[in-house]
Amino acid sequence: MITYDRLFVGGTWVEPSDPEPLDIPSPHDQSVIGRAAQARPADVDQAVAAARASFEQGVWRLTPPAERIAALRRFNALREESAEHVARLISLENGSAGWFTRAGQPGLTRQANAYLRAAEEFAWEETLVPSYPQSPVRSVVRREAVGVVAAVIPWNSPFSSATSKIIPALLAGNSVVLKVSPENSLSMGFLAELLERVGLPEGVISVLPADRETSEHLVSHRDVDKIAFTGSTRAGRRIAAIAGEQLKRVSLELGGKSAAVILPDADIDRAVAGLKFGSLLNNGESCIAQTRILAPRSRYEEVVAALKELVESLKVGDPNEPDTFIGPMIRPDQQERVRSYIQLGMEEGARLVTGGPQIPEGLEKGNYVTPTVFADVDNSMRIAQEEIFGPVLVVIAYDDEDDAVRIANESEYGLSGGVWSADEEHALAVARRIRTGTVTVNGASVAFDGPFGGFKASGIGREYGSVGLGTYTEYKTITV
Repeated sequence: MITYDRLFVGGTWVEPSDPEPLDIPSPHDQSVIGRAAQARPADVDQAVAAARASFEQGVWRLTPPAERIAALRRFNALREESAEHVARLISLENGSAGWFTRAGQPGLTRQANAYLRAAEEFAWEETLVPSYPQSPVRSVVRREAVGVVAAVIPWNSPFSSATSKIIPALLAGNSVVLKVSPENSLSMGFLAELLERVGLPEGVISVLPADRETSEHLVSHRDVDKIAFTGSTRAGRRIAAIAGEQLKRVSLELGGKSAAVILPDADIDRAVAGLKFGSLLNNGESCIAQTRILAPRSRYEEVVAALKELVESLKVGDPNEPDTFIGPMIRPDQQERVRSYIQLGMEEGARLVTGGPQIPEGLEKGNYVTPTVFADVDNSMRIAQEEIFGPVLVVIAYDDEDDAVRIANESEYGLSGGVWSADEEHALAVARRIRTGTVTVNGASVAFDGPFGGFKASGIGREYGSVGLGTYTEYKTITV
């Protein structure tokens, strides 16, 4: 049993305003794996006040960038040392298969290192060349911290979502209140322990597990200068409205319904092997999952058969067992949501290739669903347009390349996507035509130095690298 009976506020563990901890159930069998204190509005007020005081006093924002970089480098090293423990915690509370949580640890290192490199090369202050040689005026341009940042993250990839925000925010000199999902109280409690060991100044960082109402109190707080949010598009719209009313800075990384375009010359076996990870990572509970598979009519049944064989080969079960590929959904309501979409697909007239709404045999105690593939899907169907957030794939036929691009772009989302082809340059040309924030060619991995974010209803702003770091700064121009 893992217990966090206090809250991490401003770098110190304090008694919560609500003395009743939350039981954290296992998605695998509903047993209680831990208990943790939950923040309420009074705790948010305390954390924001500490962040505001630390920012105004300049205890962190006036620290030289090199010292801030050194502190975050220590944090990254501590996390690397604890990688196995972090992976185990996330599997316990999220139901994410062990292969996924372990494989994600090197990615956290690459993500952090990209931010650290960006900070080392960042133009914190530069003098502009005068507009004409005899000008008596010179301009000094500075990049300064925004202020108090409310970082709000979802439950599906807690460490990645947390570090993608707190690392650049802290590198830029901001004070941060990180609001995490109640489901992740254990892994995020451990994150707070690591931050405590780094030894940041008092008030600079808080980590608060809290429900939606408390989260809205945080993002609405008048002493918050910027909101950095990852989550659903519905919640993002609400946050954007609050930010607009109060003129807060805001960045939003929202939902997705990404398309994988398999071109006629693609190696189908290679493409489907790549989609095993690109479409079904983290039990399908991933905003970047490529769950719309676009296949040419000339090879459509070949693609459908290969996906059927793949999905039926994957072990569903206890996320802690080494050969499990797909674990349970995080909560019973998420399990029911996914099962209801599978039922909807059948009602919409899609062909059920494999899977279905039934719970896998022997796994009735957990939040399990049966991985499912639908064929003969029209892109207008709800199962092709709405984010299901589970292991459900839809296969859509296209006539030619223009038709494939049209279908890929006919979505309110634009977060990720993929193109598969034997001709890399041709695949790159197709990728340029897809209106989405990131596109992988032939299963390439994410590059953390490049910006990540979405078009359309998939968000506003970008994360990662120098672009992501810059979103936590304000420009100041001084003329002399």
